[in-house]
Order: sequence, then C-alpha cells, then structure tokens
Amino acid sequence: MVNAEPLGRRERKKAATRATILEAATALFLERGFDAVTVREIADQADVTPKTVFTHFPHKEALVFADEKERHDRLVAAVRDRRRGVSVSDALKAHYLAEIAALRTEPQSRILALMEGTPALIDYAEKMWLRHEDALIATLTEEFGLAEPSEEIRFYVRFALQIQLMAVREPDPEAFVEAGFRFLDQGWAHYGKGGR
Repeated sequence: MVNAEPLGRRERKKAATRATILEAATALFLERGFDAVTVREIADQADVTPKTVFTHFPHKEALVFADEKERHDRLVAAVRDRRRGVSVSDALKAHYLAEIAALRTEPQSRILALMEGTPALIDYAEKMWLRHEDALIATLTEEFGLAEPSEEIRFYVRFALQIQLMAVREPDPEAFVEAGFRFLDQGWAHYGKGGR
C-alpha cells in the first residue's frame, strides 16, 4: 500500500512530460513544417533532453501520431463490439467515416494537412495503419470460431484497411468508402462481364 502513491505520482509525471513534449512538437511542426524541426528543438521547447523525447516517442514521426494506440483500440472495437445484425463491412464503414470526419475538424485538419505535405509522414502513417491487420484478422478469426485465419479473412482485412487509407485523400470520402466496401463485398463479377 505504501508504494501505490509514489507509483501514481511517477505515472502522472510521465504523462505530464509526454503531454508537454507533444504540445511543443505540435506547435513547432505546425509553425515550421515537420522536416524543418529537429528533435533537439522539440526537447529545448519542452525543457527536456532529446533522450527524454525518444523515451516517450521512438521516432520523430511518432510525435505526429501519438494517439495511434487509441486509434487501434477504436478500430478493433468497431468490429468486435458491433451490434448484432451489423455486418463487419457496415461497422468498418461507419468507423472510417467517423474517423475521417474527426480528422477534418480543428486541430486535426492542420495535422492532416501537415501529413499530406510530408512524404515521410504519409509513409509512416500507412505503415502504422497496416499494423492493425493482425489484430483485425485475430478478431475475425475468433468470431468465426476458427483455429487459424482463412485466406478470405486475410484478404478481406488487407483490402478493408486500404479503403480507409485511400478514402482519407478523397474529396468525397463517403462515396469512396461505400464504393470500396461494395466492391469488397460483391467482388469484380459485375465489372468483369464488361471486359474484352
């Protein structure tokens, strides 16, 4: 019982340091652009050492995507906790559109603009997004009572994640998300008839 309070204090201090670093990094990135800001400048602004920055954020890019764990949890929950009768595709569609809408509000819209203007951030974001693949595959494999994921589950998850990556950049993400899941659910058969 004696150790509980110091541990709580330590965790609060770590959270406060992390928040200070994030605040400094975000302000500098929005002011000067991602590539023009060094980790040393972020550390100086936050009144910590560069080592402390890297203790909380393993890569400079991670400072832009500090909410990645929460995004991961929301994505998995959208599928795992969906209401009875709601398909996986419908749950993901609703989730994607809610996430995209949130990205278009302040201050997220400025972060999105920063990301879109920085190739290293686009690449990092896409790699991070695809890291959710294994968790979604595991969720669906468990839901269907399978010991191992089927090829269909693997393909579905990979392509479903691509829909969100592409839709974020579209002027009409809702139409794009609808088209993507319609294609994923119904396949190429309708279009294949019109080929040579």
